[in-house]
Amino acid sequence: MASFFNTSVGRKLVMSLSGLFLVIFVGLHLSINITMLFSAEAYNRAAHFMATNPIIKIMEPILALGFIFHIIYAFILEIRNISSRGGLSRYSMTKRSHSSTWSSRNMIWLGLFVLAFLVVHIINFFWKIKFGNVEMITYGNETMHNTYNLVTSLFKTSVVYDTIYVIGAIALGFHLHHAFWSAFQTLGWSNQIWRKRLTVLGDIYAVIIAVGFAIIPLYFLIS
Repeated sequence: MASFFNTSVGRKLVMSLSGLFLVIFVGLHLSINITMLFSAEAYNRAAHFMATNPIIKIMEPILALGFIFHIIYAFILEIRNISSRGGLSRYSMTKRSHSSTWSSRNMIWLGLFVLAFLVVHIINFFWKIKFGNVEMITYGNETMHNTYNLVTSLFKTSVVYDTIYVIGAIALGFHLHHAFWSAFQTLGWSNQIWRKRLTVLGDIYAVIIAVGFAIIPLYFLIS
């Protein structure tokens, strides 16, 4: 088994499975964040559910390890790919540009930007909620963090953070543009017919994610 994961196919399979896991998480995260546009209570309750649900609390460290594993493994694969192509020669880069899309050629850099955006996001929101002094609010008999006020206050007052957030959303969209169909192809679920369908689905999903995340800070900035 260990020898299989040391092969090119094994490494790609690991990246595909971990990537699909993160694709699902991103979609779930957007579905929660989008409730900010409709109701403070809805978003606070959703955030409170995610923070207190036993299953989610178990999944949280698994998700964190999944992100770290996916990123480290991506670096390993990229370094090995560069070595197998004979380094970053002009010829190899030119050859790749004619046989691949821009997003596929820059997956590692898009991933790094998404990682940097994630770190900023954790510092401003997740860390403050877990270890800071966030205002509490009560709905009925239930008291919870006023996550809505924490998030929207930053969106309303920081153009710099809004810009970072929007660029991060666009980078995530480009990253998913290639990752979506590529993961299914690695898993063997892509022939000539399904490759086209998965490419379209990947494009739609990437646009939804990028636009969905990007409109949230812009909405509060201009409202």
